[in-house]
Amino acid sequence: MMTSNAKKLTVSDIIYKVFLWVYALISLYPLIWMAFNSFKNNNEIFESNPFGIPTVLRIENYTNALSQYNVPRYFVNSLVVSIVTVALTIILGLMFSYATARMKWKFQGVAKVYVAMGMFIPIQALFIPIFLLINDMNLSNTYFSLILPYTAFNLAFTTLVFYGFLRGIPIELEEAACIDGAGIFRTFFSIIVPTVKPAIATLIIFTFLQAWNEFPLALVLISEESMKTLPLGILFFQGSFSTEWGPMAATMVIASLPTVLIYILFSSQVEKAMTIGGAVKG
Repeated sequence: MMTSNAKKLTVSDIIYKVFLWVYALISLYPLIWMAFNSFKNNNEIFESNPFGIPTVLRIENYTNALSQYNVPRYFVNSLVVSIVTVALTIILGLMFSYATARMKWKFQGVAKVYVAMGMFIPIQALFIPIFLLINDMNLSNTYFSLILPYTAFNLAFTTLVFYGFLRGIPIELEEAACIDGAGIFRTFFSIIVPTVKPAIATLIIFTFLQAWNEFPLALVLISEESMKTLPLGILFFQGSFSTEWGPMAATMVIASLPTVLIYILFSSQVEKAMTIGGAVKG
């Protein structure tokens, strides 16, 4: 009887693992296909070898992307905008969430609902107001013309995540720190910030991806060539009569590297975020 149960368990495990591997391959195939295309020319991509491994590694696709299409400048612009957006979003979101989750003050609930409402406003409805506001602030074609709107749009989701996470932390931790003589700022930086590291890691990934890949708002707010981000720069690979798909694929591979690196750096913390709530309560 025990052998039969063990056998059934083994078979179910095998089926489950096979399913996961198949799902992983299906999910990774677009990335693999993009990487293959980054070493091909247009003829090989569309006619002779659209899905196979490149017959010749055309490194010139990468060199052309870096030298002819101003990709390094676009990359730096996207990196600056994304990093500053992540920093502002995490700092402001965590402080606001701590104030609403742990403190008592007038209009506390109203402020929380007001910020959360940002999740339900479509970005397309705000293009014209944001454009006029950025012009009035004399921030057109600057990094902050993108950083400020990106931060505002990400704050709603960030505060909700932090608020839920902070509500799951026992108040006894802060009471113990208070008994030991810690003030509000020391409690915040010594107790709260280390405890919410998994949530911070998760939101860093989410916010970075949002800022790194954002296109429509950047298209409206940025017109100068030197300030364009990678999503805007990829448009220049499309010509009137032909498109250089090889260099475009190479640029997309380059654009994917920071997001992959961010996930690798913070993936362990993201996994902890799934279980830390129960661990803290226990």
